[in-house]
Amino acid sequence: MNSIHFRLLAAATLVLAGFLFATGMALEQGFRASLENELKDKLQSVVYGLLAAANVDENGSMLMPDDLAEPRFSSPDSGLYALVREEDKRLLWRSPSSLGHVLPQEVFLSPGDTAFERRQNLFVFSQGIGWEDNNGVTRRYNYVVAEDVSSFETQLQTFRRSLWSWLGGMALVLLLAQGWILRWGLRPLRTVEKDLEDIRKGLHSRLEGAYPVELEGLVSSLNSLMEHSRAVQERYRTSLDDLAHSLKTPMAYLKSVVQDQTISCARLRSIADEQLQRLDHIVQHQLRRAAVSARSTLVAPVPVADPIRRLLRTLEKIYAEKKIRVNHQLSAKAVFPGDEADLMELLGNLLDNAFKYAHGEIAVRTETGDGLWLIIEDDGPGIDPESWPRLLQRGQRADESSSGQGIGLTVSQEIVSLYGGSLEAGKSPAGGLKLTVFFPA
Repeated sequence: MNSIHFRLLAAATLVLAGFLFATGMALEQGFRASLENELKDKLQSVVYGLLAAANVDENGSMLMPDDLAEPRFSSPDSGLYALVREEDKRLLWRSPSSLGHVLPQEVFLSPGDTAFERRQNLFVFSQGIGWEDNNGVTRRYNYVVAEDVSSFETQLQTFRRSLWSWLGGMALVLLLAQGWILRWGLRPLRTVEKDLEDIRKGLHSRLEGAYPVELEGLVSSLNSLMEHSRAVQERYRTSLDDLAHSLKTPMAYLKSVVQDQTISCARLRSIADEQLQRLDHIVQHQLRRAAVSARSTLVAPVPVADPIRRLLRTLEKIYAEKKIRVNHQLSAKAVFPGDEADLMELLGNLLDNAFKYAHGEIAVRTETGDGLWLIIEDDGPGIDPESWPRLLQRGQRADESSSGQGIGLTVSQEIVSLYGGSLEAGKSPAGGLKLTVFFPA
């Protein structure tokens, strides 16, 4: 299932199951070791009881009594068995309860040594004893006590059932809590989904509200994308309106001229050629505006140094007769946050103007920080600050005697505005025009 909630819940379930299983096994092993130590101490105390109950004969040798304080030694098949072997491994005594049972052979131990192990269905504890007789001779004996494992297994099974029941209950409670926590934690994503659906239905225009810090970047990007989409639609609409409005006047003029019987053919051709050029200028301008508006801002940043160098080499060849000196300081970290075609269009317009009006020197540099700064300076005649707003209108030129359609700065301004930047004009140190373009990070 392709669901974040399901993935997180499945991962949490696996981790929780593994943790509880490891915890359960560790607790069970710890309880088993504790039971075995307790049983060892118990069997050792039984050995001490047998040793305390032992008697001596006339030579001072060990004799075991017929009756013992532990009643289980007297009951056949009671589950508690004991025997005593002499140094030559001869059987000195065995408890009545061991009759009919074959006790495992044990290694004869030195006095003071002990051994505890599980053999088949018995836990066996052995201890070596040194017994000094009346002649001062130390005789060695082995006391062996064995107990059936049934009691041990019963206690272990009881603990195991209780342990896994509690762990299973805890796992269920933790899974329910984890499911609720995941649902609560992912609620902001469902809120974003609902808000986007409201935007699709036209109830809202952007994502607004108190979103978690982790989603602020996503919400900001989505809002930027929607604003860009609305800007593109608005520019399409504006371009179509402008195109229809711009075409209306020349077409009406052409219609009136064609209907005028007094105009000569030569004059008619001249007027038609003039108006067709105007129509071509209008169409090209609107197409370029539409192309700029259609590009997406969701592209990888483009380094600006190489495109600037390529354009400078091209323009130096075009304006070779002017012998313009170009000084450039281009940062390798400077990147344009948009489409490369928009960058080339912007640079082409601004650098072409600089070469066109410069007397002999141009300076180009890029700076980085809170965004991209692009500065282009020339030593030309410059522009009156009061004329700058007019030059950003289509068809307007600072020098009417020069060639061109007067739309370069307008398209540049539209590109800069589309990416949320700014285009400002000022006076360069050389006395010409200084253009400063800024794109925020």
